[in-house]
Amino acid sequence: RVAITAGSAALPFLPGYTFTDPAKNQFHRKQTLTFKNGFIIPKGENIAGLTQADIDELANTKPSLTYGQSKPEPAQDFVPAHVAFDKKVLLFNAYFKQTLNESDKEYYRVRPVKIYYYLEDDSISIVEPIVENSGIPQGKLIKRQRLPKNDQGEHWQWKDLNIGTNVVFYGKTFHIYDCNNYTKDFMQSEGIMLNPVEVCPADPYTLSRTEPQHSYVTPPTFDKLKQFIQLDRQVLRFHAVWDDRNNMFGVMRPYTLHYYRVDDTIEIREQRQPNDGHDPFPVLIGRRKIPKSRQSLPSNFPSAVMEISEHEIQDWLHERDLKVGETVVIMDRPFFLYDCDDFTKMYYKQVYGHIFNPIPVELGEKKCEVKKEIPPYNGFGSPQDSKQNCLSLIAQPPKKDVMKMLENDLKILRYAVVMESPHPEDKNRRFIISYSLAKDEMQIYEPHQRNAGIIEGKFLEYSQVRKPGTSIDNPEYYTPADFAIGATIEVFSRKFKIVDCDLYVLKYLEANASKFPASTIESIRAIHSDK
Repeated sequence: RVAITAGSAALPFLPGYTFTDPAKNQFHRKQTLTFKNGFIIPKGENIAGLTQADIDELANTKPSLTYGQSKPEPAQDFVPAHVAFDKKVLLFNAYFKQTLNESDKEYYRVRPVKIYYYLEDDSISIVEPIVENSGIPQGKLIKRQRLPKNDQGEHWQWKDLNIGTNVVFYGKTFHIYDCNNYTKDFMQSEGIMLNPVEVCPADPYTLSRTEPQHSYVTPPTFDKLKQFIQLDRQVLRFHAVWDDRNNMFGVMRPYTLHYYRVDDTIEIREQRQPNDGHDPFPVLIGRRKIPKSRQSLPSNFPSAVMEISEHEIQDWLHERDLKVGETVVIMDRPFFLYDCDDFTKMYYKQVYGHIFNPIPVELGEKKCEVKKEIPPYNGFGSPQDSKQNCLSLIAQPPKKDVMKMLENDLKILRYAVVMESPHPEDKNRRFIISYSLAKDEMQIYEPHQRNAGIIEGKFLEYSQVRKPGTSIDNPEYYTPADFAIGATIEVFSRKFKIVDCDLYVLKYLEANASKFPASTIESIRAIHSDK
């Protein structure tokens, strides 16, 4: 029998080979940490009984299984390149410069591209991003293929691509300036250090077409709508004169200057005189903003085809520049302001404290007024028609009183008359006179009488009948005031005696008694009172 002592190091650590101490009554593990000054520190004594060398040996020793060696790991399967690198693509950002000889606005054009390198078969494709409305054929520049590097049959590999280098594909030079994160990680894993990232230069022509950055200006506190409401219809009126006598056939020409306060615009109108020999153009300068000096325009401004605006001129004529007694140059014409209206005088006195007094100005020789003499009536047509032809060069009909025609429309006074004639066959003839209040004209109509032997109809068309004894130049015509019962009127050498009238005549005369004589009204009232 072999003497076996407990705790012998020669025995293996197997069941049945270890013995416990029967006298052991404390089974806890000793403390390896202690407190010192409030901090936890390890104890100095070696609890486990191991030295530092033993601990290092245990850390570096690879234990093996107790019952023999483990089975060897199976060899990994072979994976081809087209499977290992499937869908793994390196992306490089590059650009090339295209020379332009046919354009005078640009010498070259910068065109950015993307270089795709496919690791599975070392093929390369180059694609240019499409820009809308660029007018340049874009898209895929080089299809996916292996690109030759030189004449010795070598091809471009991923090791030849780096940031900041130039690569030549089919005679065109591409400069690489950046790549994506996957490409950077792949190159770093393969031990290739990439150059610093560069910036793609901007295209000069694209920069020239870039719109400037919008600037936002805080609107002023001045309200245009409030200005329009308060200053609308407020116009300052000045009387001016343009002395053009230094030029050939020049004269002193009067004008009226209107200054509109609502938008600070000026209008100049000519004071036309009849038969002054000038063309009838009343507006010399239309309503617009007038600059103080047109000579301050830029030399390259095409003033022949464009109107000046606030971008070219900042100094415009203001109401402060207009004063009576001073000369204002407008469109290279000197205008002397010699007077203004009452509103302008009151406005300048209240706002600026100026008191304007009119300045006498001689506008030239006063022409003698030609008195218009109307020629005597020649007997053709009506006197009103002949007089109207003398008042205008182009023949026009006489003007009518439209208001009178509207007020007295369809108002007709009717009278019964008999003809006073030495001929016995005319003694029994009866007529009706219709007097139109709208046109102040009378009509004579002969009604039908049995066995009279005279055809009925119009004896006189509507017309004005002149009283006998009045001159042709100043004629007096018959009115309802002359149509009293029993009165005799003479119409073109024929006499008629008024014997009756209708009731409407009496009502009209009584309603307008102030316009007619009382004797006429009493005679008509006496006739109707007997009926």
